[in-house]
Amino acid sequence: MPHNSRIILFIVFAQFLGTSLWFVGNIVVPQLPFSQLNETNSIGDILAAVQFGFIAGTLVFAILAFADRYSPSRVFMLCSFLGALTNLTLIIPEVSLNIILISRFTTGLFLAGIYPVGMKIASDYFEKGLGKALGYLVGALVLGTALPHFLNSLGVSINYKTITMFTSGLALLGGLLIGIGVPDGPFRKVQQRLNLNAIPQLFKGAAFRSAAFGYWGHMWELYAFWGFIPLFITYYANTQNLLINVSLIAFLTLAIGAIACALGGHISAKRGSERVAQFSLIASGLCCLLSPLSIYLPFWLFIAFLLFWGAMVVADSPQFSTLVASNAIAAYRGTALTLVNCVGFAITIISIQLVGYFAVQFNMQYIFLVLAVGPIFGIFSLLRKRSHKNKSK
Repeated sequence: MPHNSRIILFIVFAQFLGTSLWFVGNIVVPQLPFSQLNETNSIGDILAAVQFGFIAGTLVFAILAFADRYSPSRVFMLCSFLGALTNLTLIIPEVSLNIILISRFTTGLFLAGIYPVGMKIASDYFEKGLGKALGYLVGALVLGTALPHFLNSLGVSINYKTITMFTSGLALLGGLLIGIGVPDGPFRKVQQRLNLNAIPQLFKGAAFRSAAFGYWGHMWELYAFWGFIPLFITYYANTQNLLINVSLIAFLTLAIGAIACALGGHISAKRGSERVAQFSLIASGLCCLLSPLSIYLPFWLFIAFLLFWGAMVVADSPQFSTLVASNAIAAYRGTALTLVNCVGFAITIISIQLVGYFAVQFNMQYIFLVLAVGPIFGIFSLLRKRSHKNKSK
């Protein structure tokens, strides 16, 4: 196997193994045996804790430039080990709500050294063809996100202790795979000292700002869509008086995004990452605007609409990460990816809460309309950069 093919295979597989710590919450949390789970808010708080941990972690990693000052492969390995360890606290006998909240928060904290750092490692190996490499990388994450829906669709029930120990083992294996099998890449630019002015310097570049803003517009839509699509499918089934496997359709809607990420990566090699990202934003934005009408579609057309949306809503993610990495100052590429991830995931919390409010206050048919703001903002950012480039010629 060619060297670069082996490297990307290792990174993709290790990334999937490491981020399994993220996915475990949706399966494990509802099974945890303590009385506080009778309170609906507790489950939501536990699931949100990992997101807040990830945001805090990415902020710290970005400010301290860990992935640029130190070996990103070692950072990935160490965070995989520590994430696996904190994940195991879920199976402590007579575990309390506070311990679980801390466990999920710290797991999210260490995931900040896995997901964005994995992209940093890939960018150090693939100066050309990065969009293709990141397409597979993000695709693996998407597939993992869809996995709980697949298990639910089959009625599979896995004991929470078993799945917790198994995912911790997977994260350990992923860390070892990177630490031993993937040395620092040939295009890595080492930053020897901490420079707190790095972040303002990054945003001075118009191309970098455009990529970051586009990614944030994309993130406004992505996780809210993923989070509420089962409710939207359920609403459609009730409206049409249909008995359908909601979890299976939700799984397919999310999982097709993995194929779209990989396919988009191949297309970007010929057409460029910006074109792929822009097409995906336009397509998913139109889906947001058309979503109220989809309720009236026949079943198979409704499924086709969801599958198209599920593909388009995430196909731009690896391409925006490629644009961020390509337009960042080389010595601060890890900081750039981590910071943009940090802000992006913070934005998802706002959009998820807003869609949740709309779901309670208004008809479920219209909940996704507000998500169109994200793609519109992202498209505007890309077009503004292009206009700026034309004026400078």
